[in-house]
Amino acid sequence: HERAWLALVACLERLLDATRKLSAENLALKRQLEQLSSERSQLLSKNEMARHRVDAMLGRLDELERNDE
Repeated sequence: HERAWLALVACLERLLDATRKLSAENLALKRQLEQLSSERSQLLSKNEMARHRVDAMLGRLDELERNDE
């Protein structure tokens, strides 16, 4: 009985270690995902601002071309 009990305890300790490791890894991945989502949002915003600037420049170019004609 004692040998089986010790084997069970050792198995449970390994499972607890694995659970702790996976929990820490999960937390790190959640933080990384949060950071990447924030970076993505910032890049989308910058892209949208650049698109508006390009559209404005193209509008001014069209206006200049019409004024030259």
